[in-house]
Amino acid sequence: MKLKYFPILLVGISALLFVGCKKDDPIVTGGTNGTDTVKTFSIPTYADDYSSISSWSNRDNWNLANVHDPSVAYYNGYYYMYGTDASYGNAAEGHGHFQGKRSKDLVNWDWVGGPFYNPPTWVADSLNAIRTRMGLSAIAKSNIQYGYWAPVVRKVTVGGKDILRMYYSIVIFNYIKTGKANTTANFDGSWTERAFIGVCESTDPAGAVWIDKGFVTSSSSDRGTDYSRANTSDWSAYFYYNAIDPTYIVAPDGKHYLIHGSWHSGFALLQLDPTSGKPLNKLGNPWASTTSDLASRYGVRIGTRTASSRWQGSEAPEVIYKDGYYYLFMAYDGLDVPYNTRVVRSTNIEGPYLDITGRSFTNGDGDSYPIVTHPYKFNLSNGWVGISHCCVFQKQNTNEWFLMSQGRLPANVGGNASSNALMMGHVRRLVWCPASTSEPNNLWPIALPERYAAVPDYGTITKDSLTGTWEHINLKYSYGAQDIATALTLNANGTMSGALTGSWSYDAAKKQLTLGNVVVCVEREVDWEATPRRVTIVYAGTEKNLNATYWGKKKK
Repeated sequence: MKLKYFPILLVGISALLFVGCKKDDPIVTGGTNGTDTVKTFSIPTYADDYSSISSWSNRDNWNLANVHDPSVAYYNGYYYMYGTDASYGNAAEGHGHFQGKRSKDLVNWDWVGGPFYNPPTWVADSLNAIRTRMGLSAIAKSNIQYGYWAPVVRKVTVGGKDILRMYYSIVIFNYIKTGKANTTANFDGSWTERAFIGVCESTDPAGAVWIDKGFVTSSSSDRGTDYSRANTSDWSAYFYYNAIDPTYIVAPDGKHYLIHGSWHSGFALLQLDPTSGKPLNKLGNPWASTTSDLASRYGVRIGTRTASSRWQGSEAPEVIYKDGYYYLFMAYDGLDVPYNTRVVRSTNIEGPYLDITGRSFTNGDGDSYPIVTHPYKFNLSNGWVGISHCCVFQKQNTNEWFLMSQGRLPANVGGNASSNALMMGHVRRLVWCPASTSEPNNLWPIALPERYAAVPDYGTITKDSLTGTWEHINLKYSYGAQDIATALTLNANGTMSGALTGSWSYDAAKKQLTLGNVVVCVEREVDWEATPRRVTIVYAGTEKNLNATYWGKKKK
């Protein structure tokens, strides 16, 4: 389960700043160069600290505030985004669950609301039906403690009609043995209750009209009905599969799959009926005496961070298919600060999923690389932490891929002791980077360091435009710590000084900058830390033996 549940976010969007650009000039100053026409666009000016507009009455002004565990799907001309309930400065309960927004440009987002205001009745009914089969007393519906987490949304075609299909997680916190509320005083020597995944569908998401289809799956155990827990520090986990954090994919062969899991023994792959969206095969009781018996009904385990542990910091699988590979993105560690994103891939949806070094995530061979996002800090900013639980999607009618997640502010920003509960939605472009200089076609997805702002194409990024001073971040794994930018100078003679030494080179046609033996991809994005914000050049990339990612931003 999620280790903590934080109150969350909100924000407003202000006036827009118009800027222009000279060709090959990373700092947009306006004007033209020769016969080139300078394009103008609006750089977002909204504040990352949205605490001043955090009340529910300001939700139409939130834009990308109040975003947690987002999922995005394109439908009828808009990108629709839904996520975990969040409530920095206001009460989420009663305001609708899995709050939604929509956008045409992935920059400006409008509020649309969520699918329901109260927990669907099937959740309590399913819970108590399971408890009855386990020989336990029913829990009164009024005493059930609910949590609402991490939906996934996809456009699918059913019966010749395009619909949005959403899988959502509802967690029950009551203790299994007595059904009492989850408090230290009530601890009864048992684990807390299971999570459920349900499904709903819509042809009118703009009107927040959704039809709930009910139960899909639940947390399941390979320990029979032995739900005993030694103490509250026991993390050996009764449940083998934890039914939260679903992702959903339609494979190239037309088969539909649900993938889910968080913190327990790994990620489960469950095949679905395309028409109903429900499991293709009968699940039966959500407990078994052996892991193999359970997996045969509740899903194949396709990955685990550590094979020997039933309690591990990995969750939030997200699977896409591209160029013959299934790419599996996942979140590592606790969600408040250390959250970071990794990616593995396989040619088969059931695995094995391997990292960039060939290490098997399916077998639980240890930490996987590359790092896709990690807590970081550029100069002139507080930086960001808790950057994970992502969705990955392709921009409509383009070859551009995007990653969206929340980003949290560090603690005590602006004297606000609760600033770490402020979560902004971060949309970043993915670049596909070579695994090494000797493997130019072995491409892996890495997120750009700066958030997406729809910077126009100002033409070729030239070698001359790369010379000068950069803020370089060695994005390496450091639990609970931000990776801090240091100065890097790319000299005109092809040498480097500062954060890196040696030589550099550049392939303008591929937009690939080689820093020593690491190839990074170069793009234009907005410098979100500058005052005022402006266009600059950024890079991102990795190397198969680096166990880290390079992020960089060109200084003025």
